[in-house]
Amino acid sequence: MFRKLARNSLLAALMLMTVAAAAGQVSVDGARIWNGPDHTRFVVDTEAPVEHKVFALKDPHRLVIDLIDARLDGGLPDPAADDRVVAGLRSGIRAGDDLRLVLDLKQPARAKSFNLEPNGTYGHRLVIDLMPKVEAGRSAPLTAASINRGSGHPSVHGVRPATRDLVIAVDAGHGGEDPGAIGAHGTREKDVTLAISRKLARRVDAHPGLRAVLVRDGDYYIRLRERIEIARKHKADLFVSIHADAFKDRRVRGSSVFTLSAGGATSEAARWLAERENRADLIGGVDLKKRDDILATVLLEMSQNATLELSDVAADKVLAKLRGLGEVHQQRIQKAGFAVLKSPDIPSMLVETAFISNPSEEQRLRDKAYQDRLAQAILDGIVEYFAEYPPPGTRFAKARSAITASARRHRIESGDTLSEIAQSYGVKLGSLRHLNRLDGDRIRAGQVLIIPES
Repeated sequence: MFRKLARNSLLAALMLMTVAAAAGQVSVDGARIWNGPDHTRFVVDTEAPVEHKVFALKDPHRLVIDLIDARLDGGLPDPAADDRVVAGLRSGIRAGDDLRLVLDLKQPARAKSFNLEPNGTYGHRLVIDLMPKVEAGRSAPLTAASINRGSGHPSVHGVRPATRDLVIAVDAGHGGEDPGAIGAHGTREKDVTLAISRKLARRVDAHPGLRAVLVRDGDYYIRLRERIEIARKHKADLFVSIHADAFKDRRVRGSSVFTLSAGGATSEAARWLAERENRADLIGGVDLKKRDDILATVLLEMSQNATLELSDVAADKVLAKLRGLGEVHQQRIQKAGFAVLKSPDIPSMLVETAFISNPSEEQRLRDKAYQDRLAQAILDGIVEYFAEYPPPGTRFAKARSAITASARRHRIESGDTLSEIAQSYGVKLGSLRHLNRLDGDRIRAGQVLIIPES
């Protein structure tokens, strides 16, 4: 009897020691794989921050991730068949208490790893970004820019058209590990923005003289600075970032259009929104706050006043078209410090299509017909902007030159007023202002006005 009790006590103690050891380990709840055009992101969900080691092996190519004092409690995903980097994924136990994850690779890859704090959607995460490594004798891997829609443009083949197309960079906000705002019925901002962006890109491509570049054309994350670089690589003439707004008060509704404010936001709502959107870059492992001083200096040195002015003009055109579509949240262009708008050489705007936090607007954002109308309204604003401010060497510039070459002209004399000139030629005052790019009715003697057709 005594031996039996002793044996049972020993077994119970061993079981308690095993449970205690397991309790001290970090639980790995599962993992996810996001496939981008130029990298693959592997995300491990953990109950707490985990110490880890990452190293590569050859023959065959593998990436080994050792999670110190961790155990796997969830499942592991299967890589997509078209994943350019990861071929397979397996796990095992190392040194008794450590969890080893092995990614079988299709080609050599560089890896960058970092831990992320919990947010409103996910808990603690270990993120590993894998980028194809260029080997000697091999061509460079394709990037998000090089495989995008614009790669078939005639200039790629060495034939420069007489009049070039205007390039519109269409940026679908968020993506991949970053879902953006989420509506009451589970609608994710990243899905809505991608759907609207694709519709807008198709309409841009169908319009003579315009060509679209989709910055993001799938469910993957692109760092905010990289979005600007993609637009710049394609020599974009305009950058349009598509988002869906959110606010703590679910009654708030309507569209908004933002341009960059170098000095900060113009309203409390704009400041709140800018902070929320800019925090998305933390998901990419980059804390923008650490770069604010450098960025501010660069912006000042590059003197982007002309770009900001054109951004405001383009944004005002788009807002006017959205106003015709339905309710807008703000009647005027809003300004905020969105990181994605900080290209010093490309006119840029951010369109908040509607409030996904408003139940009725969330339903509209899910509706394909409403998405079509949003895309068309944005395109109409873009076309009107370029018709008025066409860059040289484009079809829009050629069309405007033809109009002005054959148009009537009026030299202003002392005492003339704009309304009297419009009346004498039988044209609308607004049309006269628009054709001559006049903000008001102020004119000067000696100035020559182009008279629109009656």
